[in-house]
Amino acid sequence: MPHETLPPTPEATGSGHPMTTSTGRSRVVALDVLRGFALCGILLANVRPIAHMIQTTDVMRPVVTAGQDDSWLGLGLFVDQRFFPIFSVLFGVGFSLLLDSAGRHAPRPRVLLLRRLLVLLAVGLAHMFLLWRGDILTVYAVVGLVVLLPSTWLPRRAVAGLAAVLVATPLILGGNGVPLVPGLFLLGSALTRYGVIDRMERSVRVPAALAVLFTAGAVPAVWLQVGTRADEAYFNTWFGLAGLLMAGVYVCVLLLALKTPLGAALRKVFSPLGRMALTNYLSATLLVLGAAHLVGGSPEDWSSATVLLISGAVLVPQWLVSTLWLRRYRQGPLEWLWRWATWARRPPLRRTP
Repeated sequence: MPHETLPPTPEATGSGHPMTTSTGRSRVVALDVLRGFALCGILLANVRPIAHMIQTTDVMRPVVTAGQDDSWLGLGLFVDQRFFPIFSVLFGVGFSLLLDSAGRHAPRPRVLLLRRLLVLLAVGLAHMFLLWRGDILTVYAVVGLVVLLPSTWLPRRAVAGLAAVLVATPLILGGNGVPLVPGLFLLGSALTRYGVIDRMERSVRVPAALAVLFTAGAVPAVWLQVGTRADEAYFNTWFGLAGLLMAGVYVCVLLLALKTPLGAALRKVFSPLGRMALTNYLSATLLVLGAAHLVGGSPEDWSSATVLLISGAVLVPQWLVSTLWLRRYRQGPLEWLWRWATWARRPPLRRTP
C-alpha cells in the first residue's frame, strides 16, 4: 500500500507528481513505480483464482501453479510467487515511513499505526467474505499487528536479523507464500531504517550488482523448480526461493531502467497504479469477476492469452482512471479514507492550484 506522511500539501511539478510531502521528505517516486509494477503482476497471478468464485463454491479449490501444468508454464514461471514479495517488502517500507512521520507529528505514533492496521483488517475481512477468500489485506493486517508493530520497539539490527531468520525458515521447512510475509515485512522495515530507501533513486552500481547476483541465483532455482514435481518434498522450497530471487531481479532491473530514457514512460505507466494501489487492488476483484462472467468456461481451461486479455481489460481502465483522478486529487479515494481513519482527522483531498 502507498507510503504515508501527514496529510500532504505537495509541491506539484508540471507532470502533476508531488516532489515532496508536507513533512519535507522527498517523495520516492521509485516506490510508486515498484508498487504499480507489483500490482500488475499480482493481478496476473490472481485472475484465475478470483474467477473461481463464480465457478465453484469451493473457494479453497487448488489452482494450477507454475511447474504443475505445461500450458501455464510460460506465464506462471514469470508470475506466480514473483510479485507478492515485492508488494510485501513495500508494505514494510511504507509502515516504517509512516512511523517516522508519525513520530514527528503525533504524541502517540504507535496508536496511530495500530488504528491504521485495524482499519486495514476491517477492509480485508469485508473483501474476503463479500468478494474473494484469497484476500491478502487480512493477512497483511494481522501480520502487521503481530510482527511489524512490536518490531518498532526493536533496534534496526535486531529487525534485520529477524527478517533474515523469518525469510529463511519457511523456505527450509518447505513453505512459501504467506509464511514468508512476516520476514518480508521486516526486510522492508529494515531497509527503511538503514536508509536504503532514501538512497535507492540515487544508486546505480548497487542495483546493477544485485541484479547480477539475483540472476545468478534465480537461474538454478527456477531450473530446480521446473524439474521438481509439485508433490515432491522440495518443490515448495525451490518455488519460494525462485520467487524471491526473481522478485529481486525484477526490482533491480526496474530501478536501473528508471535511470534510462525508458524511465519517464515507466513512471507514467506504473506510478498512477501504485499511488492508488489499495483502490486498484480492491476494484480489480470486481472487474475480474465481471470479466469472468463474460468469458465463461472453467478458469483452468483459460489460456495464458485469455488471462493476459482479462488483466489488460482491468489494468487499462484502472490506469486511465488513476491518471485522471490524480490530476485533481492528492490520492485515491480509498487511500484518502484510509489516511483519514489513520490520523483521525480529515485530510485535504483536492489539489490546490
